[in-house]
Amino acid sequence: AGDLLVEVKIKPHALFRRDGNDIQMELPISFPDAVLGTRVEVPTIEGPVTLKVPKGTKGNQVMRLKGRGIKPKNAAKGGDQLVRLIVVMPDEPDESLIRFATDWSREHAYDPRDKGESET
Repeated sequence: AGDLLVEVKIKPHALFRRDGNDIQMELPISFPDAVLGTRVEVPTIEGPVTLKVPKGTKGNQVMRLKGRGIKPKNAAKGGDQLVRLIVVMPDEPDESLIRFATDWSREHAYDPRDKGESET
């Protein structure tokens, strides 16, 4: 007669993080995928699904896969899977990418740090 103490340790999953009934993950995509749009296979806890990445997707944009999260027992609906898209550039840009970026930046004035606020 006595108490039994059990210690359970749960290792973090390599791809998924749980937030309540939602599942979160990060998915790397290429620069052309972000600009042109694509369809990519995304792992879920129930198996892979296809996600449509729209043209002009920004880095850190979050896409929602409805109903692909945790489904609690006896619950009407489950959580979602949130996929944060990470735009990944090549380790070493080649000459054609450098030339493209140089030409594009000359024709398009774009500063992502400029919030349109003037200094006073």
